[in-house]
Amino acid sequence: MTPIPFQYEIEVQPEHIDDLKHVNNVTYLQWVQDVGEKHWNLKTSEELRERVGWVVLNHFIEYKSPAYLNDKIILKTWIESHQGVKSERRVEIIRKEDNKILAQAKTLWCLIEKQNHRPTRITPEITDPFFED
Repeated sequence: MTPIPFQYEIEVQPEHIDDLKHVNNVTYLQWVQDVGEKHWNLKTSEELRERVGWVVLNHFIEYKSPAYLNDKIILKTWIESHQGVKSERRVEIIRKEDNKILAQAKTLWCLIEKQNHRPTRITPEITDPFFED
C-alpha cells in the first residue's frame, strides 16, 4: 500500500520568528502537529474522531535550513507505517520558492480510546483513507 500525501501552504508570520530572525524551532514542531491534525480531520469521520485519538510517543526533527519572515512554506505529511497501536507519520517542511526541504520530521503516535485512554489496535477503518493500493 502506498501512502497518500497531504499538504497545504502557509506564510511565515512575525510570531514565528525568533531573536535570530528566522523561524523558531518550537514553531516547526507546532507545524508538524498542525499538518498531522489537519490530515487526520480531513480523512476521518467525526464519529471516529470522537471515539479514538492519538498521543505522541516521540518526535524527531531534522533542521536543514532556516525559514524567514514572509517565506511561503509547504507542509507535507503522510503515514509512513503502522503496526499494532503505533503509527509513524512523516512531515516535510518545504520552502515553496525553491522547493528546498527546510526540515523533516518523524513522529511516532499511539492510538488510544478516548473513553479510557488505553491504547487500541489500528484497524483498516483507520488506515484505509490514508493509503492506496
